[in-house]
Parts: sequence; structure tokens; C-alpha cells
Amino acid sequence: MSRVAVTGSNGFVGGNIANMLLAAGHEVIGLVRSEPRQSLPWKTTITDLSSTSSISQATKGCTAIVHAAIANDFNKLQENRQFAYDSFVGLTQRVTHAANQNGAQIIYISTGWVMDGTGHLVLETDTGNPVNFYGVLKSLGEQVIRDLAPETGTIARVDGVMGIHQTLEVGPRTQDVGFGYFASALVADLKADKTFTVFGGDLVNKITAPSLASEIGAQIERIISRKAQGTFHLVGDDAISRMDYARLICKIFELDETLLREAEPPLADQFPGQVPSDTSLSNLATKERLGIGSTSLRDLLLALKREIDTGKITAITTPEAVA
Repeated sequence: MSRVAVTGSNGFVGGNIANMLLAAGHEVIGLVRSEPRQSLPWKTTITDLSSTSSISQATKGCTAIVHAAIANDFNKLQENRQFAYDSFVGLTQRVTHAANQNGAQIIYISTGWVMDGTGHLVLETDTGNPVNFYGVLKSLGEQVIRDLAPETGTIARVDGVMGIHQTLEVGPRTQDVGFGYFASALVADLKADKTFTVFGGDLVNKITAPSLASEIGAQIERIISRKAQGTFHLVGDDAISRMDYARLICKIFELDETLLREAEPPLADQFPGQVPSDTSLSNLATKERLGIGSTSLRDLLLALKREIDTGKITAITTPEAVA
């Protein structure tokens, strides 16, 4: 088994990755800026993320570092470019330098928002063409991996992530102009017999290939176990539009579809920049390299339903370490 460090382990995607690695028998160390407010199932170590030497010291003996931490206050990112650059590009540089110093694999969690939204089921070989500052920051992070860790670095793109938060009882937000938290927010509202307004119009991300956070964790585990290098798309098999996605969620969860509405996002929920229309990613090359079978959207939603019903994360892919 491997010793793996995870940045952002107290966040949504990072927490699911940490939990899946732990479940597969790996030793997990969450790199945190301060003591977590609640006890976590994995070890944590307080790390000065502004210091390469601090990150290097905290990750000694690690086989891999999964870099999942992000700053998600988009208004602050736009207003303070120095903060934005350091939070994304600078931090990725420091984590990658630390990984190189310790001979560890660096796995960078990226996004379909590095694309310009004009493609459909874009291949892993596409280096992207971002249309907003968030996409640019993530794209620059990808380039850090290519430049600093060309032989050992891994770029893992995700998009439309659904799942349950591992460190919060309720997710930090409901729906946004991307697909984050879309499924769980819809389920929560319709279960409470509330209407749910699906964001529409030209100000939103209209199409994605949704992924499940726990499934991302299981696939990251395969990347680590196989020491796989390059670019991977950790998404489901099916691209879908927002309203079709909402209707499919209703079918899987047996919810009242008549409670769905559609309208443009209110001003408070609009993204401060252009939004890519179609961020769907192809996963065919990824599945072949990692030995992964079908991960249909229907099966991912069924797994999400089990997670919501039981409170336990449920991936489709069996981690390599326990296969």
C-alpha cells in the first residue's frame, strides 16, 4: 500500500478522494492550513502551503501527492489577481516541486472548464482553450505539471461532480452555473416538495458528462497503483444537458418532475466571466489505460442514491489495491 498526501482533503472532491484511498488500504495524509474543525478519518498535518520546504517536509515518504485544493471565491479571484495566481498556479508549482524533491507522483485535479465549450466529448489529448479566468488558472496549473513533472506528472480532469461532502453535513452551495452540487441540490429540494429552478439560457454551462466524487477517488487510486502518467478524464460515459439531467435524476430518485422549472440564473448566481457551453469530456482512452468498465450516468446516479440513502460513499470502480 502507498502513503498518499492530499491537498484539499477537507473539501468536496478532495475529501472523497481521501476517503476512497483510505478505504483501499492506503495511508492518507491531508495537508491542511489549520486544525480541522472536526475529526477526519484520515491523518492531517498542518502545512504552510506558501512554502515548498514545508510541503516537502510534510510529504516525505509519500508515493503520490493528489493536489485537489482550490480557492473557489470567484469574485475574490477576479478582484485580486495576485491572490488568484498564487492560489492556483503558485501553489501547484510548490506542490509539484515538493513532489519532485521526494520522488513522488504529482496528480493534479483539473476541470472541463479548461475547454472553450465549443467541443463535445473532448479527447484527453486536447490541451484546452479556456474562456474565463478560472479556466485560465486551471489550464496554467496543467502546464505546470507538463513543464515540471513531464515524466511523472498526472492531470486528472473532472466535471459536473456529484456526490456527498465528506466533511460537511450540507454542501457549501446549491446550484451554480456549472454543474457542481446540481444533483444533490435538486434531490434535496424535490424531496422537500419544493420547486427546483434549473438554470438555463446563455449564461450557464449547458452540457457536461457528469462524474461522481467517490468514483473519481476510485479512479485516482488506480492511477496511483499503476503509476499512470499523462492526462485522464475521470468522468462518466454520457454527456447530457441540464434539463435532461434533471429529468433523469427525477426518474432515478422517483421524484416529481412537475416541480422542475427553468429560468436564467439570478444576478447573484451569475459567473463573473464567460461560461463554456459544453464541457463534456471523453473518457475512452482513460478507461482503456486504467482498466475501467462502464460508468453510465444512470449507474452513477444509482450510486449517488445509495450514498444519499446510506451516508456511505459508493464507487462503481473497484480500487486496484483490493481488486
